[in-house]
Amino acid sequence: MSERRIQSEIMLALADHGITGWRNNVGTGWAGKNVINITRAGAVQVEPGDVVVRSARPLHAGLCKGSSDLIGLRAVTVTEDMVGEMLAQFVALEVKRPGAKPTQEQRRFIDFVKNAGGFARVVRCAGDLR
Repeated sequence: MSERRIQSEIMLALADHGITGWRNNVGTGWAGKNVINITRAGAVQVEPGDVVVRSARPLHAGLCKGSSDLIGLRAVTVTEDMVGEMLAQFVALEVKRPGAKPTQEQRRFIDFVKNAGGFARVVRCAGDLR
């Protein structure tokens, strides 16, 4: 089963575990003034469907390098000194196919979230949310 399909199944199961989650795409793209299908004499030939980005600058998406595929919040009821109050706990889920391992950056992010009191782990199926 593909990682994308595993991820979709996990996304559907999040609510059953009290988690509101979002897909966290990490990467770099380009932003600037989009000019579609320009052709000029002496310029590089632009093919149909190409987009030229003028005054381009990098646009970094996602939380940080190594941040998990799925992030979210789950409600936690605090006991004793804060009886009855609800807090949101940060959730970080790194989706992997069976046998695949997280990168060093992904492992560091998971450890960071856990050490800060969040819920973080590698998941290979919806059952791993338990």
